[in-house]
Amino acid sequence: MKEEELQALVESISIDSFQKPFLHKAYFNDRLRTTGGRYLLQEHHIELNRKYYDELGIQELISIIKHELCHYHLHLENKGYQHRDQDFKQLLHKVGAPRHCAHLPSSRQKQKREYLYQCNQCDQRYVRKKRMNINKYVCGRCRGKIHMILNNE
Repeated sequence: MKEEELQALVESISIDSFQKPFLHKAYFNDRLRTTGGRYLLQEHHIELNRKYYDELGIQELISIIKHELCHYHLHLENKGYQHRDQDFKQLLHKVGAPRHCAHLPSSRQKQKREYLYQCNQCDQRYVRKKRMNINKYVCGRCRGKIHMILNNE
């Protein structure tokens, strides 16, 4: 989706759901990592995370836009625009916007690496996040040789 299409989508959602115009800019910010979007209080712009659109589709993007537009319109009307405010909660419910956006699929999340080692003599097990040189280290319990039994990369 291009920036012009995104701007037009935000403007149309604002008119359809809120019956008020969106007079500022909406754009994708590819540096957003942990959120679907954010409303900037000083400039009144809305930034959206492109990954949510790419991976979860247009419906998720629309719900994020509605959520951010709730912040936008309430802030401009000098009403409670924060998540904890009753005005915000009521407007979310009225327009059918979610309180929080969905999580991205785990395929995009960093895989948790885990290495499992075991002593040859006493069967003591060691779980490590980083790979270790088995020729350099011995078992802390019996000083036996260690071997890797699981490499979860």
